[in-house]
Amino acid sequence: MAAIVTDQFRILNASNFVDNVTDSNNSYYVFVGLSNPTTSGFGRKTDFNTDTPSPTDNINYMNFVGDNMSFGKKVTSDNVRRLVRKISWSRGTKYEMYRHDYNLNNTSPITGSARLYDANYYVMNSDFKVYVCIDNGSSGINTTGNASLDEPTFTDLEPSKAGTSGDGYQWKYLFTVSPSDIIKFDSTDFISVSNSWSTSTDSQVVAVRDNGDSDVNNNQIKKVYIENQGVGYSNGTGQEVNILGDGTGGKVVIDVVNGKITNAVVSAGGKGYTYGMVDLGAIGNTSASTKASLIPIIPPSKGHGHDIYKELGSDRVLVFARFDTSTTNDFPVNTSFSQIGILKNPTSIGSTSLFTDPTFSSVGALKLSTANGTPTIGETISQVVTAGTAKGFVAAYDVDTKVIKFVQDRSSFLNQTSFDTTDYVGVSTFAKVHAFESNTNQVNCGTSGFNGSIDTGFTGVSTNPTGTKLISLDTQFTQGVSNPEINKKSGDIVYLDNRPLITRNARQKEDVKIILEF
Repeated sequence: MAAIVTDQFRILNASNFVDNVTDSNNSYYVFVGLSNPTTSGFGRKTDFNTDTPSPTDNINYMNFVGDNMSFGKKVTSDNVRRLVRKISWSRGTKYEMYRHDYNLNNTSPITGSARLYDANYYVMNSDFKVYVCIDNGSSGINTTGNASLDEPTFTDLEPSKAGTSGDGYQWKYLFTVSPSDIIKFDSTDFISVSNSWSTSTDSQVVAVRDNGDSDVNNNQIKKVYIENQGVGYSNGTGQEVNILGDGTGGKVVIDVVNGKITNAVVSAGGKGYTYGMVDLGAIGNTSASTKASLIPIIPPSKGHGHDIYKELGSDRVLVFARFDTSTTNDFPVNTSFSQIGILKNPTSIGSTSLFTDPTFSSVGALKLSTANGTPTIGETISQVVTAGTAKGFVAAYDVDTKVIKFVQDRSSFLNQTSFDTTDYVGVSTFAKVHAFESNTNQVNCGTSGFNGSIDTGFTGVSTNPTGTKLISLDTQFTQGVSNPEINKKSGDIVYLDNRPLITRNARQKEDVKIILEF
């Protein structure tokens, strides 16, 4: 039984994702983690940086990712946009015209695409204005059309030629990418599209959207394509005939020279068409051996510009996040990461309530009173505690505040040779996970030799180590120990990307752009 997942289903999924992200009942976060991908352990490999492994899509691996998740930033409506492919206008290039009927047997003439959304039928100009190609001068005689010579720059509501070259192009203006979206979302491959096309009150968007509503203005069809000129038709110019079909009001003006149809210009676009056929009965010659074939091109939805997502095939979404230390210490300078992902609906530590803060820290932290040396990011950290030994990996260290941040993942507790559940000597002792404690036992790091004592007298969210500057630690410490701000086993990881290790420094900001294709 043959079946397909349609383009419109993908567009709908992209739309639903954006709506879900911006719904106040949800909290989505872009997160980073895994500060030591090249050490021994579960989910790691020695050549992670040169031969980065693909993530494993199963519950065990995602739980491991949750163990090593370090920091997250909330995704807001300002940081998510729908995308379409970027096709930049360039002089001398041939562009395909919009058609509703590209398929395996009727591929687009230049790119050979079997679906509309793979054809190059729209462009963005040098001023970030986007246009759909209504006509490129093509016909059954000239199937690929002409090279585009005039860059479209106008913002007229009706299709128009762009200049005086006579290249045969007619462009329909759709929208202009806003300056703020250019800064956040522009890339070499994609154009960002407004999230709220159908509800926007922006005057230019409203004008284009309403002009595309043929239920109101009867201007749905913009182009009738001459597939075959035919022979034997009544000569004459300016002969107006009807466009028949399941809509109403469509008309086209026909020019016939030497019995052949040489030109067809829509004089009334009508409304309600999903298919159409030009009625040539008034000018036809029924005895002619070659019949003309004229194809009314049916716009998406009610007309060009009414539904921009359907018009351009916006089945991708870009999620943007900037990680810096300008507003929070949740993202320390001295850290590294090799996993980037999206987490949906984590809960606040010690509760089932949805976590909604702008950022989160999902690492444990220890405020030290004394410190000897400097730890290496990603190395092991341990402390003797009441029931055994607490173990983890260093995620960050701040020299000024003497705060060391860490994660605890299964690599410290599984079989230390195979890093799986194979039995090993000492499993009764070493496979147990213990929390770090506020006690007098030193904290020790594996390879750097770093050690220190927990400041058991420190409770709060800020410190003043020099007496001249109050520094916010962003998480609550109790007797020198701070828990993650979220329950690490909560929420759903809906996207994950493994990367070569990225090491932060004081001068850099990480702009993360995640593109989701539905």
